[in-house]
Amino acid sequence: MKLSSDALDALMPMHLSISADGKVRHVGPTLLKLMHHVCSEGRHFSDVLEVYRPKRAETVPMLLDLAGRRLQTRLRCRAKATLKGLVVPDGDGGAIVNLSFGIGVVDAVRMHTLTSTDFAVTDLAIDMLYLVEAKSAAMEASRTLNRRLQGAMLVAEQRSFTDALTGLRNRRAMDEALKRLIRGGECFALLHLDLDFFKQVNDTKGHAAGDHVLRVVAKIMLELTRKSDLVARVGGDEFVLILSGLRDRTRLADLADRLIGRIEQPIEVDGDLCQVSASIGIAFNHPDATPLETAEELLERADEALYSAKRHGRAQHAFSVSEPEKEDR
Repeated sequence: MKLSSDALDALMPMHLSISADGKVRHVGPTLLKLMHHVCSEGRHFSDVLEVYRPKRAETVPMLLDLAGRRLQTRLRCRAKATLKGLVVPDGDGGAIVNLSFGIGVVDAVRMHTLTSTDFAVTDLAIDMLYLVEAKSAAMEASRTLNRRLQGAMLVAEQRSFTDALTGLRNRRAMDEALKRLIRGGECFALLHLDLDFFKQVNDTKGHAAGDHVLRVVAKIMLELTRKSDLVARVGGDEFVLILSGLRDRTRLADLADRLIGRIEQPIEVDGDLCQVSASIGIAFNHPDATPLETAEELLERADEALYSAKRHGRAQHAFSVSEPEKEDR
């Protein structure tokens, strides 16, 4: 029984029907799509399809001589697609050549924008397409999940180094920064700042007012320091500032005075005014010291300078007694 063109299109959407004189009678819809819908009917099949393995076939007898054998073919149109093929006689002296992409179907689908409707429903390529689509969906879901996990990890890490109340760095971040700078032989100044009269604010105005004061003080310190500096809250009303590359006493004294001056300005809380001050102890890291000073020792010197400032009346700064009067940096 001879099949109609519609039946061949459904069973073999990538077929080529060739008459006994070698002319193309019909082109399957998917094959036509690959050929960019350029009509090839009436042309000689060798102008449309190059059969080059197992041997060249440029006439119908040569083509039928390869019936039942696996063909390697190439479209001569601009698509230049390489296809697998099988030829069978059509009963009228002509031939039917059925073509497929073989294992290159995945790349072909992407390159030629093919869908499941471009293949016979019984074609294994359909199952492969579903598998590829499922794999692509799974890979995209995996990438999305990984991005979310990485984002969550970054957020968690950021939070682990951040003071929740003020948004400043916390003690853990300060410890890590000190270790890194000391290990790297960096020159830097460390300021230990403690608020004066903060306890009275908590006792008389309440902890909500105290929290607001801490946030305002944190903002002041960020405004007066560089982006490269580290500002950390290390206790209830204690802060540490690490100023990398800065060891000029005059500049540090000026910064300390400006910090104290800004912090001493009254802070409004619910229509009421709160007033605190600050005392600051300053120490320098000495990368050329022998033996090298530890972070704990540096913090201890800054702490001693802080309490020296408090003993002298508060609202002032003091340098560590071990610092020279003049710095060359």
